[in-house]
Amino acid sequence: MSFSVKTVASILAFAFLTLADDCSPIQIRIAYAGPGGMAVSWNTNDRMPEPTVFYGQSKNKLDRRASSRISTTYPTSSTYNNHVTIVGLEPATTYYYMPQCGTQTYSFVTAPDAGDKNAFQFAMVGDLGTMGPDGLSTTVGTGAANPLKPGELTTIDSLQAMKSSYKFVWHVGDIAYADYWLKEEQQGYVKPLNTTDHGKEYDKILNEFYNEIEEISQDTPYMVGVGNHEANCDNGANLTVCVPGQLNFTGYRHHWNMPSQPSNGLENFWFSWDFGIVHFVQFSTETDFPNAPDEPGGKGAEDAGPFAPPGTQLAWLKNDLASVDRNKTPWVIVGGHRPWYVSQSECTECQAAFEPLLLQYGVDLVLNGHKHFYERESAIAKGVAQELDNPTAPWYIVNGAAGHYDGLDVPPLPLVNTSRKIIIEYGWSLFTVHNCTHLTTEFIASGNGSVLDTATLYKDCTC
Repeated sequence: MSFSVKTVASILAFAFLTLADDCSPIQIRIAYAGPGGMAVSWNTNDRMPEPTVFYGQSKNKLDRRASSRISTTYPTSSTYNNHVTIVGLEPATTYYYMPQCGTQTYSFVTAPDAGDKNAFQFAMVGDLGTMGPDGLSTTVGTGAANPLKPGELTTIDSLQAMKSSYKFVWHVGDIAYADYWLKEEQQGYVKPLNTTDHGKEYDKILNEFYNEIEEISQDTPYMVGVGNHEANCDNGANLTVCVPGQLNFTGYRHHWNMPSQPSNGLENFWFSWDFGIVHFVQFSTETDFPNAPDEPGGKGAEDAGPFAPPGTQLAWLKNDLASVDRNKTPWVIVGGHRPWYVSQSECTECQAAFEPLLLQYGVDLVLNGHKHFYERESAIAKGVAQELDNPTAPWYIVNGAAGHYDGLDVPPLPLVNTSRKIIIEYGWSLFTVHNCTHLTTEFIASGNGSVLDTATLYKDCTC
């Protein structure tokens, strides 16, 4: 079993964290926070009475500060999550910042104003988990498959190497795969088998993943959506082994700080943001809609949620889509974890809840993960395919191939009639928003950076 320098560094960082007793910031991450806003989050070994970020437009002059009272933890977590939102920033501007107790200065670039017509790129990943001895490596346990090839780059490596090519990362669910700890132990990949460790292995894997992505998330907004593998410590298989703090999406709710407040959404479950000529929307395919799979009694058996009164998420989505100014943001791109157009076990409950609204309000592109392969579909309306030359229906792309332990699947034949390309290889998607008429996707093979698929959507729009 061999590991990259980055993986070894993340393991050592976690080991140091368990010994440290200070306010040193780790797992630094940023996210868009409404017009003129940026959320800065980090973890510490101790609770911070008033988490503070020092920032400015010069690396050598951090002459402004923003603070909050948000420093939270939960049972089984070895750290505290600190969240500060900076507001009043100029659009498309570079700022430098340092979290309290830090010794290093980082930078970020704010989003451009809604309506800014400059072309840009963004990265999309799904089902990206921990790398190394507690995740995806060059070996697997008994009954598992899809190890890395010796010397092969991971998706995290690939994203880091190409970081200058995109403005932000959008991770549409299934983050870290800490809930695979028991599967890995049962298959002899991680030893010993210990179901009474009080959640320590689960917490360890979470911390390793957050350390691994920090080189990206510290200066590139890392936007996340919720997936089923955030729900609990054993993916609904045996909740009796899950201790308090590892149920009901607890870790996910504490760790991230998505722009739900400026978009009138809910926590890290549903929210939206603008970037130039695109309105982006993240919704939850896990809870809070009729027959949601992760709610008590749902087919996902996660026994989680709901997190709002009945109808809240769908009412929010309807209002959010209805309020989009298509003169400013002619493109509308939405993300949700579970797909309903895919060549393997569709989420029909999701389709019944969400597709009518996406059709009604002219959504252009739908991004999903959940399935551990890449499948580019056509544009689709109620099961009927349309090609990409000015379709009236959304274009669907499924990419859950970013990689985690045992992380690829082969869909059964025949493929659905809306399928246009299948790739079974670890990788991620790079999107280019050229202008108000053309939007291109590329599937990037993580192992070597090659482009294995590309397609362009054309919409008849006046810029």
